[in-house]
Amino acid sequence: METTQQAGEPGAAERRRRELLEAADRVVLRDGPKASMNAIAAEAGITKPILYRHFGDKAGLYQALAVRHTDALLDSLRAALDAPAERRRRVESTLDTYLAAIEARPQVYRFLMHPAEDSHTTERGFDVGLHSAPLLRRLGEELAEVIGERVDLGPGGERLARIWGHGIVGMMHAAGDWWLGERPCERAELVTGLTDLLWGRLATAGNRVDGPGF
Repeated sequence: METTQQAGEPGAAERRRRELLEAADRVVLRDGPKASMNAIAAEAGITKPILYRHFGDKAGLYQALAVRHTDALLDSLRAALDAPAERRRRVESTLDTYLAAIEARPQVYRFLMHPAEDSHTTERGFDVGLHSAPLLRRLGEELAEVIGERVDLGPGGERLARIWGHGIVGMMHAAGDWWLGERPCERAELVTGLTDLLWGRLATAGNRVDGPGF
């Protein structure tokens, strides 16, 4: 159980929050979308009211997990985009990085993107779909920023970069969701097909003279 002394220690609250998120991750890896606050509290060795004290409700916990995993994914995507390789290879690597991430932890992906199929195991009032849209929007804005600072898209380039960013994220999400559920092909084949789809304008667009290049 937590104590007042622990709560008052410098950094203790942040450490405790990280420990609770790690416990939530373990439950999500096991239960996927059916992960419950009761199960997460039990995994962390605390009561559910203490879990509520840290995150408010399941929506608060979901948001914290979403930020945790989105930050990690964005770091991996940026590393793929910054790799010393020609442009098409970096596009392929970025798509593959996303697909590899959802393939490696499918239960986490399903928790973040899909509600539990059995509504009796889902906390009342929590709708995953309501909360997953901001996650995808954040990915779209981050990708738009990367494109806008690297690729010369001419007049209206900032607006076009946002169109591309959100469009690419939407494509990645829809194609990845379908692929993860059905496994109709090898990951490499999906990466090649999506890169072919994207490659037209990307192949001819120049780098911004004041940017890091792409």
